Amino acid sequence: MSGYIDMNLIPELSIGVVGHVDHGKTTLVQALTGQWTARHSEELKRSMTIKLGYADGYLVKCENLESPQAYRTDLQCPEGSKPEIVKAVSYVDAPGHEILMATMLSGASLMDAAILVIAANEPCPQPQTREHLMALDIMKIEQLVVVQNKVDVVDKEQAKKNYAQIIDFLSTTRFSKAPVIPISALHKLNIDLLVMSMLKMFKTPERDLSKPAYMLIARSFDINLPGTPPNKLVGGVIGGGLIKGEIRVGDEIEIKPGARVIEKGSTKFIPLVTKVTSIRYGMRESDKAIPGGLVALGTSLDPAITKADSLAGCVAGHNVPDPVNYLRIEYKLFERAVGSVSQEIVEPIKPREELLITVGTTVRVGIATKVMKDELEVVLREPVVIIPKISAALSRRIKGRWRLIGWGRIKM
Repeated sequence: MSGYIDMNLIPELSIGVVGHVDHGKTTLVQALTGQWTARHSEELKRSMTIKLGYADGYLVKCENLESPQAYRTDLQCPEGSKPEIVKAVSYVDAPGHEILMATMLSGASLMDAAILVIAANEPCPQPQTREHLMALDIMKIEQLVVVQNKVDVVDKEQAKKNYAQIIDFLSTTRFSKAPVIPISALHKLNIDLLVMSMLKMFKTPERDLSKPAYMLIARSFDINLPGTPPNKLVGGVIGGGLIKGEIRVGDEIEIKPGARVIEKGSTKFIPLVTKVTSIRYGMRESDKAIPGGLVALGTSLDPAITKADSLAGCVAGHNVPDPVNYLRIEYKLFERAVGSVSQEIVEPIKPREELLITVGTTVRVGIATKVMKDELEVVLREPVVIIPKISAALSRRIKGRWRLIGWGRIKM
């Protein structure tokens, strides 16, 4: 219904904001939502995204304006009327620095679509531009819009040259038809055109609401402020996205592998069972969580268990499969390592080689115990929960850095 605004709308789409470090991803999320996603103290100190950032927003249309000016993100049209909310969305702000690639990959598992941010004042492609686009390919992200950011800091000729480089780069990938939108996130230039493009390109996937529910946990928190009296303490919070089913307030859920415990020098994991006490999408409360947006679940857990992202990488839900330390992966290697300037040729995986395996929001180190042409067996140092139709990204250490070298399907 035109002009109708339901402030309790649950986000229906998770949009990743990805790209090379310092190309303006966090500034773009702020332009789209009014929220600065870099909230961690180390992020503020270093002026870079380290953890996955989240923000909710709206893609709206003002009926009395011409395109593209009719497309906006705020809930007020220039003449004072209320716009039509076309989509409520969540944004995942992924870190761009090379040493944080595993964090970006875990964030990609929560994305339905993505915005690739490329700065106009640097040659294209930069290493993490290439790496992030490859990560989206691995995670089967089909919907992409590219923004050429920072057009305000270059002259017209440099912007056109950079734009041509972007088009040439995309032509070598399966995203060759993705639109490229020149913008200035800092000055909110062409944000209306970007919103119009997102609404045209990004379709809401079909959601599986059947039981059991699975939620990939990307963050976990203790939200109690220092000095909070014991009688006012609230339980720990887990954040992430559902990929199947629905969870309601009052549900009892499992969390696996669970809490990490160190005993006599060895690490073990204790599965958790807890009650969902609240559900929030940003500042909005809901009685249920479904696939599509980024959600925070309040629980009855001791907040000491959830503080400092200690449950990140776990799976929450109903009847969560038991974690395993052994994986069989049908894999494919890239021709060249992704993310490094020199793009080293990817040599075959060797038995006993150490690999970094990203599964959903879980990042684990493992040892290749058996290597065949297209199948790999890996023993992990710490367990992981495997749910149906989930992919694995493979990285190896090259010149002191974990580099993306391939991907695979985990055999159940």
